[in-house]
Amino acid sequence: MPRFLPIGAVVAAVGISSLSAQPPRSAVGLWRTEGYGLVFDVRQDSVIGYETTKVSCIPTTRAVTKPTPPTGGLAAFGEPGTPVTYVILPGKSPSDARVHLAYAASDMIVHRIDRKPAVCDAPTPDTPISNFDVFAQTWAEQYGFFREKKVDWAAIVAANRARVTDATTPEQLFDIISGMISPLQDAHSYLVAPKINKRFGGARKTASFIESREGRDSAYALVSAYLTGPLQRFCEGRVEFGMLGPDVGYLRIRGFSGYTKDGAFETGLAALEAGLDTAFANTRGWKGLIIDVRINGGGADPYGLAIARRLTATPYTAYVKQARGDPADQTRWTEEQPSVVQPSTRPSFRGPVIELTGVQSISAAETFTQALMDRTPKVIRVGETTQGVFSDVLGRTLPNGWRFGLANERFVTDGKSFDNVGIVPDVAVESLTPAARATGKDAAIEKALAMLRGR
Repeated sequence: MPRFLPIGAVVAAVGISSLSAQPPRSAVGLWRTEGYGLVFDVRQDSVIGYETTKVSCIPTTRAVTKPTPPTGGLAAFGEPGTPVTYVILPGKSPSDARVHLAYAASDMIVHRIDRKPAVCDAPTPDTPISNFDVFAQTWAEQYGFFREKKVDWAAIVAANRARVTDATTPEQLFDIISGMISPLQDAHSYLVAPKINKRFGGARKTASFIESREGRDSAYALVSAYLTGPLQRFCEGRVEFGMLGPDVGYLRIRGFSGYTKDGAFETGLAALEAGLDTAFANTRGWKGLIIDVRINGGGADPYGLAIARRLTATPYTAYVKQARGDPADQTRWTEEQPSVVQPSTRPSFRGPVIELTGVQSISAAETFTQALMDRTPKVIRVGETTQGVFSDVLGRTLPNGWRFGLANERFVTDGKSFDNVGIVPDVAVESLTPAARATGKDAAIEKALAMLRGR
């Protein structure tokens, strides 16, 4: 599933650039983010977060401060009922800091401010027009890909605002604003209105999308005929390993989340590392490795980096990550934060790798694909183009309590991002469409095996 993040959860992971050393100091006070439109009121025992735009200020996060932050941290806090911990780290000066979260691939840079923005001086009204305006303004200030999608957001807003009045019902408002973003076909957008039991889940590119569990199970089962034995299952079944003959390993990654029952990133990473130790325990004599992310809804980017570390003998930059940096200018992005793939000293495989991709390679499955691009020797991609959504989902709230999300970040490798267009295969093979599945064969597996065995 896409990486739905609560307010403030746009923070760091494996291989980011090092932080400037600063003496410990208090994190108590007001902080404003670069990008993201967030303000944090950090107190001794709690943190209150505000989602802001030019026209709105909505208090949403009420987190509890942890009594002992990790070494080097100024403070740590978490939202009740979740395993997630946010850490405030020193920045480049006493007036700067970084908010760090283990399961994201960048930090959020924050700066001290003397007072909350003036728009926070009065509550944001809860009316149909106000809810529409907050939604429209948030997208105008935060969404990063109107140009790529050739969308004139201002024109869409103008056309739809005229349809909203004080008499507009919640159901009508939901249909209006969800209809504004549906044509974007962005799987990292959503709108949820619990009180009226309505949800828009983000339109997707669906050329060969398998919606049903039965369809996914039948697609997974196609691989079985090529395996020498049952797959070993790790990470609550989300990671599987087997052999395609005596000399080709097969690593299937169903997702980059849900690796342990407690849902914590840290325990999930430990489970992943242990599983990879087993999978790569005896790679001597392998002709190659096939990694399958054709049906993978995403999750935590650092899990993909951990796998990439097992595949390289030399460090390289997987990607740099940025957030939209200016609410008035969608061409401006925040400072680059690189994720570097460092070779692992644990069991690894450095030989030929073929990755299987498709339209259901989404989000963290795509950043994982991106993280393999500059690996040596080159990882060959076989299959179909990925979905084309990379950003963490910036979660926001309307005055009426509805929740929505959008993409405000980009991942860049070798100067290029792949949002909207997706990552194309080196060798195009149709393998999981209904017609391809009807053959009873897995064309992508067969092509990858032939390539590795020189046929």
